[in-house]
Amino acid sequence: MKKVINKFAVALVLAMVFALACGEQPAPQAKGDGETRDAEETREAITLNGAGATFPYPIYSQWAHTYHKVAGTKLNYQSIGSGGGIAQIKAKTVDFGASDAPLKPPYLDGIGLIQFPMIIGGVVPVVNIEGIEPGALKLTKNLLADIFLGKIKKWNDKRIKDTNPDLNLPDKEIAVVHRADGSGTTWIFTNYLDKVSPEWSEKVGTAKAVEWPTGMGGKGNEGVAAYVQRVKGAIGYVEFAYALQNKMAHVKLQNTAGHFVEPTIETFQAAAAGADWVNAEGFYIVLTDQPGEKSWPITGASFILMYKEQKNADIAKAALDFFDWCYEHGAQKAEELHYVPMPEEVADIVRKLWADELKSAGNPIWK
Repeated sequence: MKKVINKFAVALVLAMVFALACGEQPAPQAKGDGETRDAEETREAITLNGAGATFPYPIYSQWAHTYHKVAGTKLNYQSIGSGGGIAQIKAKTVDFGASDAPLKPPYLDGIGLIQFPMIIGGVVPVVNIEGIEPGALKLTKNLLADIFLGKIKKWNDKRIKDTNPDLNLPDKEIAVVHRADGSGTTWIFTNYLDKVSPEWSEKVGTAKAVEWPTGMGGKGNEGVAAYVQRVKGAIGYVEFAYALQNKMAHVKLQNTAGHFVEPTIETFQAAAAGADWVNAEGFYIVLTDQPGEKSWPITGASFILMYKEQKNADIAKAALDFFDWCYEHGAQKAEELHYVPMPEEVADIVRKLWADELKSAGNPIWK
């Protein structure tokens, strides 16, 4: 029977609002991301509102904290899941939405939105098994799919033991934990399972929210992480930064080249190496199950959504100033959390998109 976490996750999600401050002028040309401006140099503050994916929240909060010292704006970001972010931008209740599930170009055009990538990261299976350290447990693509299909029910199942002959796996029921909300992290995870498991593809498929064959639901990456930590024998999936921050035991996964790899910035970069952002219409790219000996198989990008026609040019410009600063000065903090920053050539393509597509009363917002 599915359960939804609320005690931990709801409190965390409600707390996930961060503040920045920025004036109406462009973000300053800081020499480093720690440079601070005096309050007297800051013009009247603009408040930005965004909502969506929990996948990039750890890095967005770090960027926001530093940008607060650099520029002086106010930014409220609600970490409510990609489904919520898409719903809020469509309803025009926020200045930008955030989604880990890329929207297809015809859908974007029909609503009048643009999307652009901000960051790349990895979705990782995490477990709570007594005596199992991070990176000790190895899972093949078929084992992972069959666990989430409910076909493998105990950790000492022969198939898992055969893949991990050196581990002392317990006679313990597997407790599957998945997302309860509409989630881009779920979209990335199920997209991978859809590619590697014909049975998963037939019975479940790919979506931000699916009919799970088994397990209990947690709200947000935060909720899944909290549930896995509380339940002995649990397995779930989170963005890697959540595993690092919560000191959770991640698994090694077998990639398309047949190698068992660790989730690291290097393996995420390997998966993203072949991404052709230049020719990807609407920046629609999926990075799961990529070729390469070092590629992490469940890698994905996180995207920002904005309307092409903006009612308030100052607010839209302030949002672009923040994103521009993240591209230019945010790489080090991203790498510290094992996210992959967008290459400068991709950032330049995004800036051209802003200049060409974003307007207010017919006037370009970004020059």
